[in-house]
Amino acid sequence: MAGKVKKPGKRGRKPAKIDLKAKLERSRQSARECRARKKLRYQYLEELVSSKERAICALREELEMYKQWCSAMDQGKIPSEIKALLTGDEQKMPPSSGNKTSKNSKNNISSSNGQS
Repeated sequence: MAGKVKKPGKRGRKPAKIDLKAKLERSRQSARECRARKKLRYQYLEELVSSKERAICALREELEMYKQWCSAMDQGKIPSEIKALLTGDEQKMPPSSGNKTSKNSKNNISSSNGQS
């Protein structure tokens, strides 16, 4: 047995002799970076919340408009916006009503194909 004999004791690397001032400076720098990341994260979340609040306000206004239309129709009055949609005024028609005519034309095509 001519091998080396290991001394019993702690395993692994020995702790390096790190300069205490350098260690404190790295810790301070890490804390600065952490605060900066946190600040950016909070700014992003605040912007997100404000955009969602604006969207909610817009939807509430739209809902109020629809409520007014419904109450007017309950009283027998037809709002001018709905009249424009019903008369087929192309300038004031939303894109969704244009899709209805294309669906009807598709149905007409398929029904004519079934008859031939």
